[in-house]
Amino acid sequence: MPRRRPEARPLTRRLALGVLLSGFVGLSPVRAAEPVRIGLVTALSGQSAKSGEAISRGIGLAIDEINRAGGVLGRPLELVARDDEANPSKGVLAARELIQRAGVVALIGGLDTPVSMAIVPIANQMKVPFVGPWAAGTGITRNGAADNYAFRVSAVDALVDEALVAYAVKTYGAKKPGAILVNNAWGESNQQGLVAALKAANLPSAGIEKFEANDIDMVPQLSRLRDAGADALFLVGNVGPSAQVVKSLDRMGWTVPVVSHWGPAGGRFDELAGPGAARVRFVQTFTFAGNDAPKAKAVLEALKAKDPAIKSMADVTPAVGIANAYDATHLIALAIQAAGATQGPKVRDGFYKISGYSGLIKTYDKPFTPERHDALGPDDYVFARFQNGEIVAVTK
Repeated sequence: MPRRRPEARPLTRRLALGVLLSGFVGLSPVRAAEPVRIGLVTALSGQSAKSGEAISRGIGLAIDEINRAGGVLGRPLELVARDDEANPSKGVLAARELIQRAGVVALIGGLDTPVSMAIVPIANQMKVPFVGPWAAGTGITRNGAADNYAFRVSAVDALVDEALVAYAVKTYGAKKPGAILVNNAWGESNQQGLVAALKAANLPSAGIEKFEANDIDMVPQLSRLRDAGADALFLVGNVGPSAQVVKSLDRMGWTVPVVSHWGPAGGRFDELAGPGAARVRFVQTFTFAGNDAPKAKAVLEALKAKDPAIKSMADVTPAVGIANAYDATHLIALAIQAAGATQGPKVRDGFYKISGYSGLIKTYDKPFTPERHDALGPDDYVFARFQNGEIVAVTK
């Protein structure tokens, strides 16, 4: 007697923010076929919710396009999303649930380096590709695993830190910069990168200070850097604490240049930091503002058509989340198609078979190899700032 397939268990309210389904428009064979599920684990609540929303928008738009074109392997793509609340333990639970119960063939990881670093061993152990559209910790993809399933369409700390140092020297003539970093795995990743980048540039350091994610007064740390002669500051932190750094600088009356990783782009930084937000320069991989590329215009129009709440550029901030996730989803689909199957090891090897893809950020030429799991590099970085609620590029 054939075995009955067990009914899917209901999703718990704690883990599930919802299942985001693409609109299966067009081809009826795609409509009828069993969907290919990909999972998303990201912060969909809290101070970084705006970034999680941007990632979700980019994935959703890409899935719509892929399904209109016939899906993958003749089947529609379907997204199953979970909120990790920026908590590594919740991220691990969500990743396991998506792999073991929801049956996803690939995971898209979200915002926070500590969460992604906790998920990587699970992905490698369970042999399910894990693709990062945001978290930049160097060790996410360069994790030392002999069988590596972690890929990324995003910035990489080690490369960002080189770019931060080069920008501070070129733009502000920095001769003795200091750094203020969040006290977690992301901060540690950038501490290593900044120390190496300063050494390579033959620059002395005014010191490295740390803060906790919930600190609201950084005056003591900043005072030590000022007293040590810092003529520029490198900042690594998410939206809330980065805003507190700026407000602490304002209270001190210290107008030192601030060159930041992209944490400030993750939410309402300009509102939280006040007028001082405009002087912070931070790394991005993409911006819609001032972007005349035909694909950028087409994607922006598609976003507006899909979500009537999008009225201006400020409503698609941070654009980096949209763009990275959009390109990452298309690359996942190409990997599945190249694999000709949905088993994890075959999909992982499918990434190496992608010859090219004309994406939103750039045209990718063999974006992944067994030795290189990062699709973006320093040539894809742009520096930006906030202006009237929008993120605008300031230089290449």
